[in-house]
Amino acid sequence: MTWSEMQPLLEQASWETLIMVGWSTLIAVVAGLPLGVLLVLSDRGGLLQNVVVNKVVGQVVNVGRSMPFIILMVALMSFTRWVTGTTIGSEAAIVPLAIGGIPFFARLVETAVREVDGGLVEAVQSMGGSTWTIVRKVLVPEALPSLIASTTTTVIALIGYSAMAGTVGGGGLGDLAVRYGYQRFDTGLMWITVAFLAVVISLIQFAGDLAARTLHQRGRGGAAPALRLLKAKEPAAADIGKVA
Repeated sequence: MTWSEMQPLLEQASWETLIMVGWSTLIAVVAGLPLGVLLVLSDRGGLLQNVVVNKVVGQVVNVGRSMPFIILMVALMSFTRWVTGTTIGSEAAIVPLAIGGIPFFARLVETAVREVDGGLVEAVQSMGGSTWTIVRKVLVPEALPSLIASTTTTVIALIGYSAMAGTVGGGGLGDLAVRYGYQRFDTGLMWITVAFLAVVISLIQFAGDLAARTLHQRGRGGAAPALRLLKAKEPAAADIGKVA
């Protein structure tokens, strides 16, 4: 197959992959972010401690993460058909991609939020801040660089999932590599597709790392250091009172 024949196929497959990964990432972030925060808040010692809720949500997330994506696609075929009216094509592939991405992103969010300095939370609590204020003003902003890195990891994982979706009629670059590269023994097209995916993933990783580093550097001069300074001054003031 010549390049002039490959080019329109690559463009169409790339567009389909962009649609699948873009929408599934958006859904995974919107649903996974509050789910991950809830896992932290409802854990032992959390602001909304509830062991039952934490265990139930955690188990659901664990099951979603542990299930191989190809099995998840097959298991969700009836639900996918109910939502989209079909089980074939890039629109249908968005459903299992999003559902597979939600627990994956939620666990990454949980890890990122747990890394936030507990002293900042205590400082806002001492100032009368509510749970919602702590989440909105401390937990999410402080964890934002890690959340950006988590989103980058999720996008790359979903690109890999979308390639698997292509093997069962999901469209995209995976479908192109299998149908034209493997089944028609066109190794040239298959390796070009693999190289294109490698370049795309590298660019996404570079952009995500750059954004995370930039946010981390900006955060050093933001409100969090002021809260740390306030927390550091409180013991000093108490000691002065004792001496007096």
